Amino acid sequence: MRALIVIDYTVDFVTGALPCGEPAIVIEERICGLTEEFAERGDFVVMAVDLHEPDDPWHPESKLFPPHNIRGTEGRKLYGRLAEVYERSRSDIYWMDKTRYSAFCGTDLEQRLRERGITELHLVGVCTDICVLHTAVDAYNKGFRLVIHGDAVASFNPAGHEWALGHFRGTLGAEVLAAGQAADGAQA
Repeated sequence: MRALIVIDYTVDFVTGALPCGEPAIVIEERICGLTEEFAERGDFVVMAVDLHEPDDPWHPESKLFPPHNIRGTEGRKLYGRLAEVYERSRSDIYWMDKTRYSAFCGTDLEQRLRERGITELHLVGVCTDICVLHTAVDAYNKGFRLVIHGDAVASFNPAGHEWALGHFRGTLGAEVLAAGQAADGAQA
């Protein structure tokens, strides 16, 4: 069994307060297509969305990054067509707030995956070298098989993006798919 985890593909991370910019914009259709494909097949789909409170001096990210993904703001909404895909498939997609880089930290994600018998996780979203990476490390440590869609992840740090792709392969044993490549190595 497999699941798709869409990580932080929000306005703030694409074009807003902490933007990946063009690298994140160009993956929009691929993320939307994968979300639709997984939802239509009945696979478990998770929207793992960063959540911060306004003026929270205790959150560790407040010292590292400008305020982003603040509860109730436009910046926290899903970016572009993904918002429409989510609305259409809402009953088939699990929305999960997360307050740390990893989608596993302080959430019920592992429980929801285990109760469904899921052993393989497909990761897409932003930022490749931050939230996608930390989610992948936790998934690896919990024994999940990892598939990273290389054409559906992006970062505002090109060097960090490339480093993370290599780390997924070389250190976490993940399958990193190239554009148009299916999970079994065939062309999609």
